[in-house]
Amino acid sequence: MNYGFREKTSIPDSVKTVNIHIIENHARYVNSQLSPRLTERLRLKVTNLTHLTQVNSDNANWDVSGQITDYTVSTSGVSDKQVSINRLTVTVVMVLDTKNPDQQSNPVTVSHSFDFSANLTLQQAESQLMDEIVRQLTDEIYNNLFSKW
Repeated sequence: MNYGFREKTSIPDSVKTVNIHIIENHARYVNSQLSPRLTERLRLKVTNLTHLTQVNSDNANWDVSGQITDYTVSTSGVSDKQVSINRLTVTVVMVLDTKNPDQQSNPVTVSHSFDFSANLTLQQAESQLMDEIVRQLTDEIYNNLFSKW
């Protein structure tokens, strides 16, 4: 017997379409891969786990927009007076507009940190971490916008 896990959503049956706009990158440091990959993964997750159809028009039932607001590296760990671990922190602010005048569109902020060896350059760390960054942020965005846990 197969058991499946389907995330519970808080989407009314009357809502059929969603327009997930490109997640814009407004961070000081811009990773050119992050915005398109994050947008595409969120679109796929929403269409695969909900009854919503992705459309690229202003007449969608719901509008989702967002922006990457922070992409910074800091020192996370020191050993023998040398930096041993760096931390990349990525913050995304998302807004779900239900187009219902009785409902406020509140921004949702998702932030996640990713540790990497200080022996790596930022570009090397990004290459190793990109899939995890996109997956973690997408899951958190989805859960905050579409799921009730």
